[in-house]
Amino acid sequence: MRKRLIGHGPAEVAAAEPGWMDLENLAQVEVTSEVVDHPIESALIPGTGSGWRAAQPGEQTVRLLFDEPLKLKRIHLVFHEGGPERTQEFVLRWSPDGGQSYREILRQQYNFSPSVAAPEIEDYDIDLDGVTALELRIVPDISGGSALASLAQLRLA
Repeated sequence: MRKRLIGHGPAEVAAAEPGWMDLENLAQVEVTSEVVDHPIESALIPGTGSGWRAAQPGEQTVRLLFDEPLKLKRIHLVFHEGGPERTQEFVLRWSPDGGQSYREILRQQYNFSPSVAAPEIEDYDIDLDGVTALELRIVPDISGGSALASLAQLRLA
């Protein structure tokens, strides 16, 4: 389902950055949870906020369901954390059949440290054709702590 707020006028939204797909007009988004002040749109649409943040700890899923099958050449992710020291894992998967089955693209783990405020930037060149869904699963603390998942940016080309 496409997401919108009832009772609000049309919002001023920045156009897609050159070279990146306009996800607002190409996909529906599903998310397991979100903080009201950090909705998923702020990670997917340039100029709309400071990124997405989950409303509850534990594994979270962000799923893009494309209106038409797409060819993907690049995935760009930015994670920016200032929370407790921990190891985070994310998994990217894609579906050629509207989410009936998924194929793993990659699985990545990295450490966050409160003493280092640098963002984690992941940029992948890929070659996938016929993508009908893209799923990002985030485990913010693989040891089971109470950290919240977040995503500063997700861009596709």
